[in-house]
Amino acid sequence: MTTPVVSIAYHSGYGHTAVLAEAVRAGAADAGAEVHLIQVDEITDAQWETLDRSDVIVFGSPTYMGTASGAFHAFAEATSKRWFGQDWKDKLAAGFTNSASKSGDKLHTLQFFQTLAAQHGMHWVNLGLLPGWNSTTGSENDLNRLGFFAGAAAQSNSDQGPEGVHKADIATAEHLGRRVTETAGVFARGRIAA
Repeated sequence: MTTPVVSIAYHSGYGHTAVLAEAVRAGAADAGAEVHLIQVDEITDAQWETLDRSDVIVFGSPTYMGTASGAFHAFAEATSKRWFGQDWKDKLAAGFTNSASKSGDKLHTLQFFQTLAAQHGMHWVNLGLLPGWNSTTGSENDLNRLGFFAGAAAQSNSDQGPEGVHKADIATAEHLGRRVTETAGVFARGRIAA
Protein backbone atom coordinates (compact mmCIF):
# COMPACT_ATOMS: atom_id res chain seq x y z
CA MET A 1 0.00 0.00 0.00
CA THR A 2 1.29 3.47 -0.86
CA THR A 3 1.74 6.29 1.61
CA PRO A 4 -1.35 8.55 1.69
CA VAL A 5 -0.76 12.09 0.43
CA VAL A 6 -2.52 14.66 2.60
CA SER A 7 -2.59 18.33 1.64
CA ILE A 8 -3.78 21.06 3.97
CA ALA A 9 -5.14 23.98 1.95
CA TYR A 10 -5.60 26.85 4.36
CA HIS A 11 -5.63 30.59 4.94
CA SER A 12 -4.57 32.22 8.17
CA GLY A 13 -5.18 35.90 8.71
CA TYR A 14 -3.41 36.39 12.03
CA GLY A 15 -1.56 33.12 12.56
CA HIS A 16 -4.09 31.23 14.71
CA THR A 17 -5.32 29.05 11.84
CA ALA A 18 -1.72 28.37 10.81
CA VAL A 19 -1.17 26.83 14.26
CA LEU A 20 -4.11 24.51 13.60
CA ALA A 21 -2.83 23.68 10.11
CA GLU A 22 0.50 22.68 11.64
CA ALA A 23 -1.34 20.51 14.18
CA VAL A 24 -3.29 18.73 11.41
CA ARG A 25 0.03 18.25 9.60
CA ALA A 26 1.64 16.76 12.72
CA GLY A 27 -1.25 14.35 13.27
CA ALA A 28 -1.26 13.22 9.63
CA ALA A 29 2.52 12.78 9.58
CA ASP A 30 2.35 10.84 12.85
CA ALA A 31 -0.13 8.47 11.19
CA GLY A 32 2.24 7.91 8.26
CA ALA A 33 1.12 10.40 5.61
CA GLU A 34 3.15 12.47 3.19
CA VAL A 35 1.85 15.93 4.15
CA HIS A 36 1.89 19.29 2.39
CA LEU A 37 0.92 22.67 3.88
CA ILE A 38 -0.47 24.99 1.20
CA GLN A 39 -1.31 28.61 1.96
CA VAL A 40 -4.14 29.31 -0.48
CA ASP A 41 -3.45 33.04 -0.71
CA GLU A 42 0.06 32.26 -2.02
CA ILE A 43 -0.68 29.08 -4.00
CA THR A 44 1.66 28.19 -6.87
CA ASP A 45 1.12 26.04 -9.97
CA ALA A 46 3.23 23.32 -8.36
CA GLN A 47 0.99 23.38 -5.27
CA TRP A 48 -2.13 23.07 -7.44
CA GLU A 49 -0.51 19.95 -8.90
CA THR A 50 0.16 18.69 -5.37
CA LEU A 51 -3.53 19.10 -4.55
CA ASP A 52 -4.41 17.20 -7.73
CA ARG A 53 -2.28 14.19 -6.71
CA SER A 54 -3.38 14.23 -3.06
CA ASP A 55 -5.55 11.51 -1.57
CA VAL A 56 -6.90 13.93 1.04
CA ILE A 57 -7.42 17.69 1.02
CA VAL A 58 -8.09 19.31 4.39
CA PHE A 59 -9.57 22.79 4.12
CA GLY A 60 -8.81 25.39 6.79
CA SER A 61 -9.75 29.00 7.35
CA PRO A 62 -10.58 31.40 10.12
CA THR A 63 -14.26 32.21 10.43
CA TYR A 64 -14.77 35.87 9.56
CA MET A 65 -18.25 37.37 9.56
CA GLY A 66 -19.85 33.93 9.71
CA THR A 67 -17.96 32.22 6.90
CA ALA A 68 -14.49 31.38 5.60
CA SER A 69 -12.13 34.26 4.88
CA GLY A 70 -12.21 36.14 1.59
CA ALA A 71 -8.84 34.62 0.65
CA PHE A 72 -10.25 31.13 1.12
CA HIS A 73 -13.36 32.01 -0.89
CA ALA A 74 -11.10 33.20 -3.73
CA PHE A 75 -9.29 29.84 -3.60
CA ALA A 76 -12.62 27.97 -3.59
CA GLU A 77 -13.72 29.83 -6.71
CA ALA A 78 -10.39 29.06 -8.37
CA THR A 79 -11.03 25.33 -7.87
CA SER A 80 -13.75 25.55 -10.52
CA LYS A 81 -11.19 24.45 -13.14
CA ARG A 82 -10.85 21.20 -11.17
CA TRP A 83 -14.64 20.99 -10.83
CA PHE A 84 -15.15 21.08 -14.61
CA GLY A 85 -12.89 18.07 -15.03
CA GLN A 86 -14.01 16.41 -11.79
CA ASP A 87 -10.29 16.17 -10.99
CA TRP A 88 -10.87 15.82 -7.23
CA LYS A 89 -13.73 13.32 -7.44
CA ASP A 90 -13.50 10.55 -4.82
CA LYS A 91 -10.69 12.23 -2.88
CA LEU A 92 -11.25 12.59 0.86
CA ALA A 93 -11.89 16.00 2.40
CA ALA A 94 -12.07 17.44 5.90
CA GLY A 95 -11.91 20.87 7.51
CA PHE A 96 -11.00 23.06 10.45
CA THR A 97 -11.64 26.63 11.52
CA ASN A 98 -11.01 29.13 14.28
CA SER A 99 -12.74 32.23 15.63
CA ALA A 100 -12.54 34.40 18.72
CA SER A 101 -16.01 33.45 19.93
CA LYS A 102 -16.85 30.03 21.36
CA SER A 103 -19.42 29.53 18.61
CA GLY A 104 -18.74 32.41 16.26
CA ASP A 105 -20.79 30.73 13.52
CA LYS A 106 -17.90 28.32 12.87
CA LEU A 107 -20.38 25.64 11.82
CA HIS A 108 -21.22 27.71 8.76
CA THR A 109 -17.56 27.69 7.71
CA LEU A 110 -17.35 23.92 8.13
CA GLN A 111 -20.57 23.54 6.12
CA PHE A 112 -19.10 25.77 3.42
CA PHE A 113 -16.13 23.36 3.25
CA GLN A 114 -18.51 20.38 3.12
CA THR A 115 -20.45 21.93 0.24
CA LEU A 116 -17.24 22.71 -1.63
CA ALA A 117 -16.12 19.10 -1.17
CA ALA A 118 -19.52 17.76 -2.26
CA GLN A 119 -19.47 19.86 -5.42
CA HIS A 120 -16.13 18.27 -6.25
CA GLY A 121 -17.52 14.77 -5.56
CA MET A 122 -15.22 14.31 -2.57
CA HIS A 123 -15.96 12.21 0.52
CA TRP A 124 -16.18 14.19 3.77
CA VAL A 125 -14.38 12.88 6.85
CA ASN A 126 -15.94 14.14 10.07
CA LEU A 127 -14.14 14.67 13.36
CA GLY A 128 -15.27 11.35 14.81
CA LEU A 129 -15.20 12.56 18.41
CA LEU A 130 -17.88 12.92 21.03
CA PRO A 131 -18.15 16.45 22.43
CA GLY A 132 -15.98 17.32 25.40
CA TRP A 133 -16.47 19.79 28.25
CA ASN A 134 -20.22 19.22 28.49
CA SER A 135 -20.52 17.64 31.93
CA THR A 136 -19.42 18.28 35.49
CA THR A 137 -16.57 15.83 34.96
CA GLY A 138 -15.43 17.49 31.72
CA SER A 139 -12.97 20.33 31.35
CA GLU A 140 -11.79 22.89 28.82
CA ASN A 141 -8.83 20.59 28.20
CA ASP A 142 -11.03 17.86 26.64
CA LEU A 143 -10.65 16.97 22.98
CA ASN A 144 -13.44 18.58 20.96
CA ARG A 145 -14.11 20.93 23.88
CA LEU A 146 -16.38 23.08 21.69
CA GLY A 147 -18.53 20.13 20.61
CA PHE A 148 -18.30 20.23 16.82
CA PHE A 149 -18.83 17.09 14.74
CA ALA A 150 -18.29 18.27 11.15
CA GLY A 151 -14.64 19.18 11.66
CA ALA A 152 -12.11 20.64 14.07
CA ALA A 153 -13.17 23.96 15.57
CA ALA A 154 -11.02 26.19 17.72
CA GLN A 155 -11.50 29.34 19.77
CA SER A 156 -8.71 31.87 20.24
CA ASN A 157 -9.09 35.05 22.28
CA SER A 158 -9.16 38.17 20.11
CA ASP A 159 -6.51 39.88 22.25
CA GLN A 160 -3.97 37.04 21.95
CA GLY A 161 -1.72 36.04 19.10
CA PRO A 162 -1.09 32.55 17.76
CA GLU A 163 0.50 31.55 21.07
CA GLY A 164 -3.00 31.77 22.58
CA VAL A 165 -4.47 28.88 20.56
CA HIS A 166 -5.86 26.50 23.17
CA LYS A 167 -3.88 23.28 23.67
CA ALA A 168 -7.08 21.20 23.52
CA ASP A 169 -7.93 22.72 20.14
CA ILE A 170 -4.44 21.93 18.88
CA ALA A 171 -4.83 18.34 20.09
CA THR A 172 -8.23 18.14 18.37
CA ALA A 173 -6.67 19.31 15.08
CA GLU A 174 -3.92 16.69 15.48
CA HIS A 175 -6.66 14.09 15.94
CA LEU A 176 -8.25 15.25 12.67
CA GLY A 177 -4.93 14.80 10.85
CA ARG A 178 -4.57 11.26 12.16
CA ARG A 179 -8.20 10.45 11.36
CA VAL A 180 -8.02 11.55 7.72
CA THR A 181 -4.80 9.61 7.22
CA GLU A 182 -6.25 6.45 8.75
CA THR A 183 -9.41 6.87 6.66
CA ALA A 184 -7.30 7.27 3.52
CA GLY A 185 -5.67 3.94 4.37
CA VAL A 186 -9.07 2.27 4.68
CA PHE A 187 -10.16 3.69 1.31
CA ALA A 188 -6.92 2.54 -0.33
CA ARG A 189 -7.29 -1.02 1.00
CA GLY A 190 -10.91 -1.03 -0.17
CA ARG A 191 -9.91 -0.02 -3.68
CA ILE A 192 -7.28 -2.77 -3.77
CA ALA A 193 -9.82 -5.33 -2.55
CA ALA A 194 -12.38 -4.21 -5.12
